[in-house]
Amino acid sequence: MKISSSWLAEWVPSNLSARELGDRLTMAGFELESITPAAPAFEGVIVAEIVAAVRHPQADKLQVCTVITGESPESRSNPLQIVCGAANARAGLRTALATVGANLPGDLKIKAAKLRGVESIGMLCSAKELGLADTSDGIVEFPLDAPLGTSVREFLSLDDEILELSITPNRGDAMSVRGIAREVAALTGVTLTTPDCSAVSPTAIDPALDARAKATLAAPEACPRFHGRVLVEVDNSRRSPTWLVERLRRAGLRSISPIVDITNYVVLELGQPMHAYDLDKVEGSLTVRQASEGERCELLDGRAVELASDVLVIADGAGPVALAGVMGGQRTAVSSDTTRVLFEVAWFAPSAIAGRGRRYGLTTDASQRFERGVDPEIGAAAIERATSLLIQVAGGRAGRVVTVEDRTKVRMPQTVALRIAQIERLLGRSFSEHDAASFLSRLGMSTETAGVGVLKVRAPSSRFDIQIERDLIEEVARLAGYDQLPTAPAHARQSILPHPSAILDEQRVLDVLAARGYHEGIHFAFVDPKLQGVVFPGVPTHTLANPISSDLAVMRLSLWPGLLKAALENQRRQQSRVRLVEHGVVFPVGGSERDCLAGLAMGSRWPEQWNGGGESTDFFDVRADVEAVLSFCDAPGTFTFEAATHSALHPGRSARVLRHGNSAGWIGELHPRLVRELGFVSAPVVFELEMSALAVSYAPYLEVSRFPHVRRDLAVLVDESVSADQLCEQVKTAASSLLREVVVFDVYRGPGIESGRKSVALGLILQNKERTLTDEDTDRVIASVRKALSQGLGAGFRE
Repeated sequence: MKISSSWLAEWVPSNLSARELGDRLTMAGFELESITPAAPAFEGVIVAEIVAAVRHPQADKLQVCTVITGESPESRSNPLQIVCGAANARAGLRTALATVGANLPGDLKIKAAKLRGVESIGMLCSAKELGLADTSDGIVEFPLDAPLGTSVREFLSLDDEILELSITPNRGDAMSVRGIAREVAALTGVTLTTPDCSAVSPTAIDPALDARAKATLAAPEACPRFHGRVLVEVDNSRRSPTWLVERLRRAGLRSISPIVDITNYVVLELGQPMHAYDLDKVEGSLTVRQASEGERCELLDGRAVELASDVLVIADGAGPVALAGVMGGQRTAVSSDTTRVLFEVAWFAPSAIAGRGRRYGLTTDASQRFERGVDPEIGAAAIERATSLLIQVAGGRAGRVVTVEDRTKVRMPQTVALRIAQIERLLGRSFSEHDAASFLSRLGMSTETAGVGVLKVRAPSSRFDIQIERDLIEEVARLAGYDQLPTAPAHARQSILPHPSAILDEQRVLDVLAARGYHEGIHFAFVDPKLQGVVFPGVPTHTLANPISSDLAVMRLSLWPGLLKAALENQRRQQSRVRLVEHGVVFPVGGSERDCLAGLAMGSRWPEQWNGGGESTDFFDVRADVEAVLSFCDAPGTFTFEAATHSALHPGRSARVLRHGNSAGWIGELHPRLVRELGFVSAPVVFELEMSALAVSYAPYLEVSRFPHVRRDLAVLVDESVSADQLCEQVKTAASSLLREVVVFDVYRGPGIESGRKSVALGLILQNKERTLTDEDTDRVIASVRKALSQGLGAGFRE
């Protein structure tokens, strides 16, 4: 935000330079971004008056002007002759004269010269030539009471400096001269001087016109207060006075017309956005309402936008005439012909305006302020201030102010308890109750004692950011000065938190899966109820009372919905090979929340390479990934995989993960029904493990044998219902301590094997840590294993 130091000085006169003022504001939380001069350097330019202007004898577009530089008879009797090409040069105009020898911006030095044979002693200047505007349509026009002969720099107070401040989003109250002046007054102790915003007495105008200032509030939650006022006999064809144009220019705005300039001026001065309608273009009275879906509005910038139902509009009998709190409409815009004006000063809830302008590529002075929050009590003063200025600048008569409001919907300031001891605890410096109350009262807050060492503080209506005790402590720190707070290091009791060795380090697990090609995903704990209903049909869920959107309305029962949604998004982006893992909490109904680890893999087994590798990922690939995780938890064999059915998994390609016979999670290929309904090109394989079941139980130390191992292979014939895990468990139970490992290296079905049976090839690795095994040692173990498999599982053997 740009603010000139001279304008600020009218509110809070101080002896601080612009740099000192900027530094004080920076330390108070309003960062100074730059200080720039109000105008470039020039000299020798004075106020002069054209007393006569005649056409140049040799050029149709030039005029020969007779100019005086003072009121004395001597000045009038010795006028200057100036040749000027400006269309607005005319007798009676007071303007800027660059005298001979003057230096203008751009290293331009004025000399006496002849233009088309006529001598010109100086130059009449436009605002552009003085560096006061980027464009201009004529020479500068000063008011008739501008003192002749006075330096233009002095007359316009151009030896001024402009401070550009960065206002944080929580301090909408500071986006005005009034707001910054309050801060400067609080920081310096200087008394705040406010402009005259006293009520303008209404004059008798047509009662029917007065009635049109009354708006209908069809959306009181979004707009609970609306001030309206009609002014008649306004001359909007006049030029805005120089002081007004300069104030706007130094704030970064250009002059348009008296009505528009004054509404902009009030925004800058008081922080209250307002809008002016040409009353003759308004159909009936105004209504503040939500837009109808698909309704259109042509804005002041010439664009026609299609509105959604969550956009607040100001409408008349023919439709929307403004995007509330953002921009007015072209249909009711004021022009130089406007004589009857309707002023609108409304208070809009920040939530009703936030994001609406950006949706249409608009960020306006009004929307920036309403999004942050505008003082709901400043509206009445703003409309009186605008009325007074408009009558002063463009004439006219004012009707009465018509206020429509629903006070129950207007945001009210908070009352917050402040403990004096808490200030010292957080800031490291003691403050008396009197000091704290003094600081806060300088910011417009009322305080009263509410017990020993406790103040009850009521924030002003402009300070929406004051909500809790720490907000008040921050204000005390700002006023006292952050540089005045002690810098001693914090003292605290240090203690090492217990970290049971049985807890599996999830970061280590994620690192292992990352090394196996997985990417970690982090998703919302609330998910789409439709997606979760498809994955877990009929399972009750926790429904959010106030979801941020309809597709994030229930708490997740599993990490799978988030992973499936992410996999689909990757598929839509032509990512055919996907590996995702997530660690998070799930929320089953009727039980406590659970910490889980889940993963998803789909697409090819290996990344694309020169020697093929295009096989699809299957159950066993993901099982290997899960086993890599489980290897951190216990000795081999503690975890088992048991064929089981799950509503979300393929009935023949799924398993429950067990640890010591207790459920630890699930693994399997996604059910074909879900593959079709969700639109997957290839079936993902998913797993989910409960972290509580993955506690580490360290295996006992096993000495590495110096002696060679022996391998014996068995081709075991068993029923189709017998799993490889059952075979391995039976082998481990029957074998002696000589067994080091059992592996499945082949499964055969086909000719030579009767129907309903299969041949499973097992490799048994035997080793003794004290001596070399003999054939007799090995034969005894194999015989014991064959007997156990035959008796326990009805196994036969292929020789």
